[in-house]
Amino acid sequence: MTTRPRLGVYPGTFDPITSGHTDIIQRSCRVVDHLIVGVARNAGKGPLFTLDERVALVRADVAAMPEAKQISVVPFSTLLIQFAAENQASVIIRGLRAVSDFEYEFQMAGMNTKLNPDIETVFLMAADGQQFVSSRFVKEIGRLGGDITRFVSPRVSAALAEKFSTEAHSGAAIGGAFD
Repeated sequence: MTTRPRLGVYPGTFDPITSGHTDIIQRSCRVVDHLIVGVARNAGKGPLFTLDERVALVRADVAAMPEAKQISVVPFSTLLIQFAAENQASVIIRGLRAVSDFEYEFQMAGMNTKLNPDIETVFLMAADGQQFVSSRFVKEIGRLGGDITRFVSPRVSAALAEKFSTEAHSGAAIGGAFD
Protein backbone atom coordinates (compact mmCIF):
# COMPACT_ATOMS: atom_id res chain seq x y z
CA MET A 1 0.00 0.00 0.00
CA THR A 2 1.44 3.33 -1.09
CA THR A 3 0.62 6.34 1.03
CA ARG A 4 0.12 9.69 -0.57
CA PRO A 5 2.49 12.41 0.67
CA ARG A 6 0.87 14.78 3.15
CA LEU A 7 0.73 18.24 1.53
CA GLY A 8 0.22 21.32 3.63
CA VAL A 9 -0.39 24.99 2.92
CA TYR A 10 0.94 27.78 5.12
CA PRO A 11 -0.79 30.94 3.85
CA GLY A 12 -0.07 34.57 4.57
CA THR A 13 0.49 37.99 3.14
CA PHE A 14 4.16 37.92 4.22
CA ASP A 15 4.51 41.71 4.00
CA PRO A 16 7.32 41.07 4.83
CA ILE A 17 8.30 37.57 5.89
CA THR A 18 9.57 37.62 9.50
CA SER A 19 11.50 35.31 11.79
CA GLY A 20 8.14 34.24 13.21
CA HIS A 21 7.02 33.12 9.75
CA THR A 22 10.26 31.26 9.06
CA ASP A 23 9.97 29.48 12.40
CA ILE A 24 6.44 28.27 11.54
CA ILE A 25 7.61 27.23 8.06
CA GLN A 26 10.46 25.14 9.44
CA ARG A 27 8.30 23.54 12.14
CA SER A 28 5.55 22.83 9.58
CA CYS A 29 8.00 20.67 7.67
CA ARG A 30 7.90 18.25 10.63
CA VAL A 31 4.12 17.90 10.18
CA VAL A 32 3.85 17.56 6.39
CA ASP A 33 5.90 15.91 3.66
CA HIS A 34 5.69 18.98 1.42
CA LEU A 35 4.77 22.52 2.41
CA ILE A 36 3.34 25.11 0.04
CA VAL A 37 3.87 28.61 1.35
CA GLY A 38 0.94 30.46 -0.18
CA VAL A 39 1.62 34.17 -0.61
CA ALA A 40 -1.75 35.92 -0.72
CA ARG A 41 -2.32 38.86 -3.05
CA ASN A 42 -4.48 40.46 -0.32
CA ALA A 43 -4.62 43.98 -1.79
CA GLY A 44 -7.18 44.85 0.89
CA LYS A 45 -4.37 45.00 3.46
CA GLY A 46 -2.51 47.59 1.37
CA PRO A 47 0.82 45.73 1.35
CA LEU A 48 4.08 47.66 1.26
CA PHE A 49 5.66 45.14 -1.12
CA THR A 50 4.13 44.01 -4.40
CA LEU A 51 3.05 40.39 -4.71
CA ASP A 52 6.10 39.61 -6.86
CA GLU A 53 8.43 41.24 -4.31
CA ARG A 54 6.88 39.31 -1.43
CA VAL A 55 7.12 36.00 -3.32
CA ALA A 56 10.79 36.72 -4.13
CA LEU A 57 11.60 37.56 -0.49
CA VAL A 58 9.86 34.42 0.78
CA ARG A 59 11.58 32.25 -1.83
CA ALA A 60 14.97 33.69 -0.90
CA ASP A 61 14.44 33.10 2.83
CA VAL A 62 13.12 29.57 2.19
CA ALA A 63 16.09 28.74 -0.07
CA ALA A 64 18.41 29.31 2.91
CA MET A 65 16.59 26.70 5.04
CA PRO A 66 17.76 23.09 5.41
CA GLU A 67 14.15 22.07 4.64
CA ALA A 68 14.10 23.99 1.32
CA LYS A 69 13.57 20.83 -0.76
CA GLN A 70 10.30 20.21 1.10
CA ILE A 71 8.94 23.70 0.40
CA SER A 72 7.49 25.55 -2.57
CA VAL A 73 6.35 29.17 -2.62
CA VAL A 74 3.25 29.95 -4.66
CA PRO A 75 1.29 33.21 -5.00
CA PHE A 76 -2.49 33.02 -4.86
CA SER A 77 -5.52 35.29 -5.11
CA THR A 78 -8.39 32.85 -4.54
CA LEU A 79 -10.10 31.66 -1.39
CA LEU A 80 -7.58 29.88 0.82
CA ILE A 81 -9.65 26.70 0.91
CA GLN A 82 -9.87 26.73 -2.89
CA PHE A 83 -6.10 27.25 -3.18
CA ALA A 84 -5.49 24.35 -0.77
CA ALA A 85 -7.84 22.05 -2.70
CA GLU A 86 -6.33 23.02 -6.08
CA ASN A 87 -2.91 22.09 -4.69
CA GLN A 88 -4.21 18.80 -3.22
CA ALA A 89 -3.30 19.88 0.31
CA SER A 90 -4.89 18.01 3.20
CA VAL A 91 -3.72 20.47 5.85
CA ILE A 92 -3.77 24.24 6.31
CA ILE A 93 -1.21 25.42 8.84
CA ARG A 94 -1.80 28.59 10.83
CA GLY A 95 0.46 30.20 13.39
CA LEU A 96 -0.89 31.58 16.65
CA ARG A 97 1.03 34.27 18.51
CA ALA A 98 -1.42 35.24 21.22
CA VAL A 99 -4.92 34.63 22.50
CA SER A 100 -6.06 37.56 20.35
CA ASP A 101 -5.18 35.54 17.21
CA PHE A 102 -7.23 32.57 18.35
CA GLU A 103 -10.77 33.94 17.88
CA TYR A 104 -10.19 35.02 14.27
CA GLU A 105 -8.30 31.83 13.39
CA PHE A 106 -10.94 29.66 15.07
CA GLN A 107 -13.69 31.32 13.03
CA MET A 108 -11.71 30.98 9.80
CA ALA A 109 -10.96 27.30 10.48
CA GLY A 110 -14.65 26.66 11.12
CA MET A 111 -15.67 28.36 7.89
CA ASN A 112 -13.01 26.48 5.92
CA THR A 113 -14.27 23.19 7.36
CA LYS A 114 -17.78 24.05 6.20
CA LEU A 115 -16.42 24.82 2.71
CA ASN A 116 -14.27 21.68 2.51
CA PRO A 117 -14.38 19.16 5.38
CA ASP A 118 -11.54 17.13 3.81
CA ILE A 119 -8.94 19.79 4.63
CA GLU A 120 -7.86 20.07 8.27
CA THR A 121 -6.52 23.20 9.93
CA VAL A 122 -3.54 22.74 12.24
CA PHE A 123 -2.43 25.49 14.60
CA LEU A 124 1.19 25.90 15.62
CA MET A 125 1.93 28.13 18.58
CA ALA A 126 4.60 30.76 18.06
CA ALA A 127 7.93 29.74 19.51
CA ASP A 128 9.32 31.48 22.57
CA GLY A 129 10.66 34.84 21.56
CA GLN A 130 8.45 35.00 18.44
CA GLN A 131 5.04 35.74 20.00
CA PHE A 132 5.40 39.49 19.56
CA VAL A 133 6.88 39.49 16.04
CA SER A 134 4.47 40.72 13.38
CA SER A 135 4.98 42.14 9.91
CA ARG A 136 3.05 45.26 10.92
CA PHE A 137 5.31 45.97 13.91
CA VAL A 138 8.46 45.20 11.91
CA LYS A 139 7.41 47.71 9.23
CA GLU A 140 6.60 50.40 11.78
CA ILE A 141 9.84 49.91 13.72
CA GLY A 142 11.86 49.93 10.50
CA ARG A 143 10.00 52.95 9.09
CA LEU A 144 10.85 54.91 12.23
CA GLY A 145 14.53 53.94 12.10
CA GLY A 146 14.52 51.16 14.69
CA ASP A 147 16.64 48.03 14.53
CA ILE A 148 14.68 45.18 12.91
CA THR A 149 17.59 42.82 12.30
CA ARG A 150 16.44 40.42 15.06
CA PHE A 151 13.05 40.02 13.40
CA VAL A 152 13.85 39.55 9.69
CA SER A 153 16.61 38.20 7.48
CA PRO A 154 19.34 40.58 6.25
CA ARG A 155 17.73 40.41 2.78
CA VAL A 156 14.35 41.54 4.11
CA SER A 157 15.96 44.22 6.28
CA ALA A 158 17.70 45.65 3.20
CA ALA A 159 14.49 45.51 1.14
CA LEU A 160 12.62 47.38 3.88
CA ALA A 161 15.36 50.00 4.14
CA GLU A 162 15.13 50.54 0.39
CA LYS A 163 11.32 50.90 0.54
CA PHE A 164 11.54 53.38 3.41
CA SER A 165 14.24 55.36 1.63
CA THR A 166 11.99 55.59 -1.44
CA GLU A 167 9.07 56.69 0.78
CA ALA A 168 11.16 59.40 2.42
CA HIS A 169 12.33 60.71 -0.94
CA SER A 170 8.82 60.68 -2.39
CA GLY A 171 7.38 62.59 0.56
CA ALA A 172 5.12 59.74 1.67
CA ALA A 173 3.61 60.12 5.09
CA ILE A 174 5.63 58.48 7.83
CA GLY A 175 3.96 57.39 11.03
CA GLY A 176 1.88 54.64 12.47
CA ALA A 177 1.43 52.48 15.50
CA PHE A 178 4.38 53.95 17.41
CA ASP A 179 3.57 57.64 16.90
